[in-house]
Amino acid sequence: MKQKVKQLIKKVLKAFGYKIHKYSTPTIVYKNNTTFTMQAAIKRCVARGVNANTVIDVGASDGRWSKACMDIIPNAKYLLVEAQEAHKKGLDQLKKENTNVSYVLAAAGKKNGTIYFNNKDLFGGLASETNLEENCVKVPMICLDSEIEKRNLKPPYVLKLDTHGFEIPILEGAKNILKQAQLVIIETYNYKLTNTSLKYYEMCMYMEKLGFSSVEMVDFMLRTYDDTFWQMDTFFVPTTNKEFLYTSYK
Repeated sequence: MKQKVKQLIKKVLKAFGYKIHKYSTPTIVYKNNTTFTMQAAIKRCVARGVNANTVIDVGASDGRWSKACMDIIPNAKYLLVEAQEAHKKGLDQLKKENTNVSYVLAAAGKKNGTIYFNNKDLFGGLASETNLEENCVKVPMICLDSEIEKRNLKPPYVLKLDTHGFEIPILEGAKNILKQAQLVIIETYNYKLTNTSLKYYEMCMYMEKLGFSSVEMVDFMLRTYDDTFWQMDTFFVPTTNKEFLYTSYK
């Protein structure tokens, strides 16, 4: 009888989004966490005053991130940058459904030209300035500043990077964008993916030098190899923003 009651309680709590965890101390009930997610954080940033005429999605894959972002920032122009041509069908569909979307099939970097690219993983490709040992192709490379100027896309900007360790060359090619960016979202890592990539705390220091501070961290992920912390998305806003003027908890 007692077991049936426990099962009933668990079933009812689950229906309302709760889960019971047993500790040596009395049982604590936790609500399923929806706080540290991408969309929740973007909503908080918009509520704090982030605005965008242009959203730049680098490492756009088939456009799923931009599609979700449009639910929160619907009136901006969206430029999607994706190196893998296999995503063209998805990008074409998103563009067909949304007149504010354009895309370019290229990697982003510090200058216009070509670059090596590891295309083994459709959702995890990596650009490299040196030839790669396997799964290596050459793809077009664009400088974001010149692409934005060519397309006459207006500030303020939101810039998102999902680029697996190739962030610094991309940011070096986006100096003008960064001067007028209200939000930069970067997938950051606990491990050094390449000889030139930065760990998440190094990225925070790099962005501080560019005038940005971390304001949100979301979508934490463990790696399958050993369940250690692998990555998260870190949100950067200008260090001059009003939220950094207040340093108390409440």
